[in-house]
Amino acid sequence: MLLTEYFEKLIFDFAQKRHSFIFIFLPTIGITCIFYLRKYLFKKKRNKGIREIYKTIEQSENFLPFFKVPSHYINGFLTVIFGGSTGIEVSTVVATAALGNNICNKKDSILQYRRELISAGVAAGIAVLFNSPFAGFLFAIEVIAKKLNKSLMISCGVSILIAKIFLMFIQNKPILPVSVKAWNLYALPFMIILSLLGGLLSIYFTFLVTRLKRFFSGINNNFIRVNLGAIAVGTLISFFPFIYGDSYYSLWKLVHHTNTFSVLFLFSIAMLKPLASSLTLGAGGDGGVFAPSIVAGAFLGVCFALICNTYFDSSLIILNFALIGAATTLTASIYAPFTSLFLICNLVFDGYHLFLPLLICCLIAHYFAKLIFPYNVYTYSGD
Repeated sequence: MLLTEYFEKLIFDFAQKRHSFIFIFLPTIGITCIFYLRKYLFKKKRNKGIREIYKTIEQSENFLPFFKVPSHYINGFLTVIFGGSTGIEVSTVVATAALGNNICNKKDSILQYRRELISAGVAAGIAVLFNSPFAGFLFAIEVIAKKLNKSLMISCGVSILIAKIFLMFIQNKPILPVSVKAWNLYALPFMIILSLLGGLLSIYFTFLVTRLKRFFSGINNNFIRVNLGAIAVGTLISFFPFIYGDSYYSLWKLVHHTNTFSVLFLFSIAMLKPLASSLTLGAGGDGGVFAPSIVAGAFLGVCFALICNTYFDSSLIILNFALIGAATTLTASIYAPFTSLFLICNLVFDGYHLFLPLLICCLIAHYFAKLIFPYNVYTYSGD
């Protein structure tokens, strides 16, 4: 994660200081490298994200061989540092799941604990990425294992404990180093409206991801498939550099300089980030919906709060609505309200001041999205 963040900013600053035209070709470099790595080094197999984990657990077959560890780490790294508009979270999740699976495969006596070992690996990965052991535990239970029993509690509990010890020895700070001060009860109706909008944004994202993946899979010419998607992403980045890579740096700029951005710009980023992410994944980039959902939702939340403050004299706290937007969009994208709750609380200092409104809004977004569109990005086939 630290290496990805360092090189992402290094390459971004290089392109920005010279000419925005450079942004058009950067995603092509990353995704082309991934294409040749898959062809010559990683057995010509494409990474399929969370679905690989589900297949391994449900069908008891080895869809997570050991090469998935370097494959996802390297491909996720290359995707993000060259501007591919995703994040390394899903790449990390699948890589750590593959580690758990391969420990299981080495001894037939523990094959019955495949689900537990895979879930433990996933829990540790999320815990370290977001400096939130409990979010890692909940993600493993809500999204990966989809059930809770004694063996899962023990395996995931030990895993996040080790992750917590590891975090004590590295300099780790929140993605957004700002503090939540308080929230006001009168803002709750506005937060509920935003949770519904976050649910709609996640449905829009799911539709784009699945449809564009299907579109690109129908292109047989590898050169056209890679470059069509990558150059489309690069063109969007050249006009809107805020959607470069995982966009966490853009999110940092947003919460520190909110008044410098127009409502139209904020809304554009909220809509374009899912589109750029979908194009990146369709062209062959590695990654998932974590970072795009968080970033797009945060921009939507700030946009919504500014509209309310401007036209309804509501005096809403902008940071709070950025976090509500991020949490509700992520919740509805991955169908994991409790994971999203604790993850977003750890994005900032003192995030637990928002625990109650975040809990309410995550649950509303979750059930609202399922009511309208009963699939998330991991389960919807696009058919």
